[in-house]
Amino acid sequence: MLAGCTLPSGVGSGPPSVYQHERFQSDETFSRLFDANVQDTCEAARRALLSQGYIITASRSDAIAGAKRFQPEGEVHIEISFTVVCVPEGPDGVLATAFVSAQQDRYALKKVPNNTSVGVGVFGSISVPLSSSEDSLVKVGSETIPAGGFYDRYFALMQRLLADMR
Repeated sequence: MLAGCTLPSGVGSGPPSVYQHERFQSDETFSRLFDANVQDTCEAARRALLSQGYIITASRSDAIAGAKRFQPEGEVHIEISFTVVCVPEGPDGVLATAFVSAQQDRYALKKVPNNTSVGVGVFGSISVPLSSSEDSLVKVGSETIPAGGFYDRYFALMQRLLADMR
């Protein structure tokens, strides 16, 4: 009787949640310490984004947001959004840590047929699809770009820009 009450192996237990893959290890960092104050560090972050064609969507002395769009294929569009937060370090605030996170959103072109109604006397109206269509972009995926070379290149550009600013 108890055998009929138990669930088969694997039923009710889906794939592990995404958060279970978060490692929170010090070698995977989205931050870097800079030998500059918060304002200069965030200014270097802003200039780094601008130098690569990003549009600045928000700017404060301690935080920057920017975005850039790509079209790698005919009907695929990608947008990368950057967020940078600069935090003072040390007792005098002469150092700053820049925390950076970039998100990649993927869009696909969706074609919606354009229907037209035609009145036919006593029979009412008939909906007739025409060859034209309305196109719209639909978000099909979104992910945070993982720590690694992408951020290393960005931080290196920030470091060079800070040196140029001095």
